[in-house]
Amino acid sequence: MLEFRTAGFNPYSTKYSPFFDSRLAVSAGANFGLVGNGRLYILNLTSNGIACEKYFETQDCLFDTAWSEQHENQLLTAGGDGSLKLFDIGVGEFPVAGWQEHGREVFSVHWGLVDKSRFASSSWDGTVKIWTPERKESLVTLPVHSRVYSAQFSPHHPDIVTCVSRDSHLRVYDLRTKASAQNHMTLAIPIHAPPKLPVPGYGQGSVGPTECLTHDWNKYRDSVLATAGVDGVIRTFDLRNPSGPVNLLPGHEYAVRKISWSPHLSDVLLSASYDMTCRVWTDGSNVEKGGSGAGFGRELGRMDAHTEFAMGVDWCLFGAEGWCATCAWDERVLVWDVREHMRAA
Repeated sequence: MLEFRTAGFNPYSTKYSPFFDSRLAVSAGANFGLVGNGRLYILNLTSNGIACEKYFETQDCLFDTAWSEQHENQLLTAGGDGSLKLFDIGVGEFPVAGWQEHGREVFSVHWGLVDKSRFASSSWDGTVKIWTPERKESLVTLPVHSRVYSAQFSPHHPDIVTCVSRDSHLRVYDLRTKASAQNHMTLAIPIHAPPKLPVPGYGQGSVGPTECLTHDWNKYRDSVLATAGVDGVIRTFDLRNPSGPVNLLPGHEYAVRKISWSPHLSDVLLSASYDMTCRVWTDGSNVEKGGSGAGFGRELGRMDAHTEFAMGVDWCLFGAEGWCATCAWDERVLVWDVREHMRAA
């Protein structure tokens, strides 16, 4: 396990470069993001541990970051002042571009994986915006009317955008549709709906809607997503049957702050929680491992080296299938091999 300390700054997000297996970005804020500056770290994994290649200072906390899918040295940040900034590692200490349309904190940014000329942002002002680096104004604004914690492009289709929000709904937008009264929205799925099948060990009595903080698309199954939030339960959904969750993965003791599906295995995902653990799960869908194709999921293992809220997780796209990075409010970024923490089946 490799470790880097972000002394004086509390990390919110970490992302592996899509171009290099040894480069990481970490967005952070002073004083837990409540007040003070932000900092964007560019880290390199070396034979002597993790080294800071460069960092950028900002006037407000950075809640999220996303690498450009077009340029290996550029990356986006989501600011607490409502701004989006594009930094270039090879160009000075200031951003090379910036956008200021959101009325409140920007909580997530995501670069399109199919149409790599666009990126998305979500904000506490209740909107999701679609942008291109060449324009100063957004291309599309999608009103959600609830604080939006996470927005993503589908990794399978260039015009499908999803988001999760404070009102416990997963919304799906198709940018090919006309901007009628629905504003491109095609689905609004209640995250707190009961699951399709009873889940062992999980009570069926609903506690009602709770804020949803994170979601992620499965990289192999083009209709499957996972969500997680304040109630500590990870839920998987299949958009072909959108009335409620397919599966529930209970186990975290506090809110789940970030989830990420594996880029290598179709049934595996990783989570980071306010209970200070990062856990690896299977959703039970892998038939080769004894799953039924839509069976019960379970926890495969956990990493509990963090000593404060775990905030961010990301998988390395290259090499062996288990390497990941996590960050937490203990001012630490950890790079570790998931396989070393998995329990025997």
